[in-house]
Amino acid sequence: MKRFILLLCSVFNLGMICCKQAPSKGVVKTVSPKEVQALLIENAMLLIDVRTPKEFKGGHIEGAQNIDLFSATFDSDIEKLDKTKPVILYCKSGGRSAKSGRKLLNAGFTEIYDLRGGITRWEKEGFEIKLH
Repeated sequence: MKRFILLLCSVFNLGMICCKQAPSKGVVKTVSPKEVQALLIENAMLLIDVRTPKEFKGGHIEGAQNIDLFSATFDSDIEKLDKTKPVILYCKSGGRSAKSGRKLLNAGFTEIYDLRGGITRWEKEGFEIKLH
């Protein structure tokens, strides 16, 4: 009986570790560049670059839309987005995207991902950027 319970616990723990899950409500999940690439391939995601327009024009991840965190229209711009779609946020290194994630949570978004290390890490790991 002990072996059976131990086996069940092991299978349960393995299932919890191996299964990809969306972030819980109220949480912004930080993800690696490889995870972002997989999410973009597998799902219809909103990809948002929260840097300035000048930074965005200097290079961005293909398919991203630019909504500058420090723009006076940031809050109204995010209100125009589909809150039912998962969102991936990124900036240069992660600071602005973390702040943006909190704003999106407050605005009612439920599935939010933050690119760990921003576009700097994205490029460092060999992923392409698109020049505007």
